[in-house]
Order: sequence, then structure tokens, then C-alpha cells
Amino acid sequence: MIIKQLSVFVENKKGRLQAITQVLADNDIDISALSLADTSDFGVLRLIVNKPEEAKTALMEAGVIVKITDVVAVVMEDAPGGVAAVLKVFLDNELDVEYMYACVGKTTGKALMVVRTSDIAEAEKVLGASGFALANPADIYRI
Repeated sequence: MIIKQLSVFVENKKGRLQAITQVLADNDIDISALSLADTSDFGVLRLIVNKPEEAKTALMEAGVIVKITDVVAVVMEDAPGGVAAVLKVFLDNELDVEYMYACVGKTTGKALMVVRTSDIAEAEKVLGASGFALANPADIYRI
């Protein structure tokens, strides 16, 4: 299933990351996963939160540049080779991985990986056909 992810553009200045997370806290928005990539001037903070639309609105009202992006969260074995098996499905089906990061979830003995590919709908299809489960948004958003 498709998961809604926030992509937040963060100025690389002291306190900016804290200010963004404070806006989320002040609006009772829970973070389930995050990834931060930066350059010398700006960073991209990717977040999975329990209320993506409300988070986007709150951040925009605070003057933050944010957009919502579709990703998939793959349930995989929490063991050596789990990530490699998922990536092999993408390779075999010629899907590019734009980025990926780990995510918390409620599935004991399994790991969750958030993935943005060149074709999200195709990624869902080929993962399912290869025996991989996709996380339910309610499990990721911790609703």
C-alpha cells in the first residue's frame, strides 16, 4: 500500500531541525520514521508521520517548504539478506531506487524499509508478486 511521506526542505542552520520537529510536536503529530540528507546549505528531511496532511499544513503555516510524496514500506525479514532480497526484486524488474530508509512498525521479527522508486505502482505489483508484503499505512502511521 502507498504510504504518504513528507519531504521537508531544511535550511542548514542551527536550530532549524528542532524548530520543524517542534511544530510537529505542538500539533500532536507523531514521527514514525525519518531520514535527513544534507548539503552545505540545505537538507531534505523525509518523514513518515501519523497525520501527513495536518503536518503539511502546520509546517506550511510555519513557513516551511514541504510536499507529500508517495512511497512504499516493504515488510522484509529482519535478518542478513533481507534488504538484498528486496533490492533484487527492483533490479530484476528494472525499477530504480531513488532512496530508502528504515522505519518502525508493529510487525515482530520483521523489518520495514521505506522505498521511493521510479514507479511506485509497479513496485507494489512486483513486490507482491515476489511474495513481499507491503506495510499497511495504519501500522506505519501508528494511528
